[in-house]
Amino acid sequence: MPKVVGVVFEGNNKKYYFGAITNLNPKDKVVVETARGLEVGTIVEGEKTIDDSEVIGELKMVQRKATLKDLEIFEENNSIKPRLYDEVKSIIERSELEMKLLEVSYTLDRTKLVVYFSADGRIDFRELVKDIASVYKTRIELRQVGPRDASRIISGLGICGREVCCSSFLGEMQNVTIKMAKNQNLSLNPTAISGLCGKLLCCIAYEEDQYEDIQKLHNGEIEEFKDLEA
Repeated sequence: MPKVVGVVFEGNNKKYYFGAITNLNPKDKVVVETARGLEVGTIVEGEKTIDDSEVIGELKMVQRKATLKDLEIFEENNSIKPRLYDEVKSIIERSELEMKLLEVSYTLDRTKLVVYFSADGRIDFRELVKDIASVYKTRIELRQVGPRDASRIISGLGICGREVCCSSFLGEMQNVTIKMAKNQNLSLNPTAISGLCGKLLCCIAYEEDQYEDIQKLHNGEIEEFKDLEA
């Protein structure tokens, strides 16, 4: 059974598991290889053993505890994000493609530039990739994301006046249905129950279990309350 640690990445609260190496502790910065490439993450869950059945796909090992040089490059990559964003946005505008740029960032070793965007439909960005690559002389990866992920990247304030949940603390996007809104007697006006992404508010799911229990209580389905009601 493999030993793993839980790692999160900047701007994404979702926890990912990587094979553990020695002398790792929560809050340590580590270098790991992801689908994007080499990245710096933060350990949020210390070493634990999991069953082989819990491993989905290839379990990649933590490469190393982040060195001072790794952290310097990581900070530098973050510092140039605004400039990269403006430059890539100008290239997209010249291409006249119907897409909205969300974020541009390098992998730790700068062997790849990842461009996140949203669009209403499929985009043929083959020529755009060539144009961007001609400027930055590195591999270019364009990733189209849905409305919820776009909202997480952009962030903003929800109707509660606080930063949207997907950017501030949510790791996994929760499944939210209109049935939940009905169970909670919420207004079904789309503007009242939709988030910045245009989808149903994530917070509708937070108390759904309690509302279901109340409904079961009213229906006499919860055993421990039946005698009290009698």
